Amino acid sequence: MTRKLFGTDGVRGRANTYPMTAEMALRLGAAAGRYFRRDGSAAHRVVIGKDTRLSGYMLENALTAGLTSTGMNVLLLGPVPTPAVGFLTRILA
Repeated sequence: MTRKLFGTDGVRGRANTYPMTAEMALRLGAAAGRYFRRDGSAAHRVVIGKDTRLSGYMLENALTAGLTSTGMNVLLLGPVPTPAVGFLTRILA
């Protein structure tokens, strides 16, 4: 049986332990980029926010690398409250 990666709040787990590794964040970013770029448009932007845990910096960089490898434009918000990500997504993306 395969292990489920996504729950109601996204991918969860302990940093640097499967599935919360930099490699997985890179792969998720690339997969999301391929999915959203399949329409051929070059106008896709992604807004990424994070909390203040040290692992956020590792995962943010890996996710950004995966997204930009597919041609996505990424805007890094830095540490922000979760509601700010949703609000800024509508304004900035």
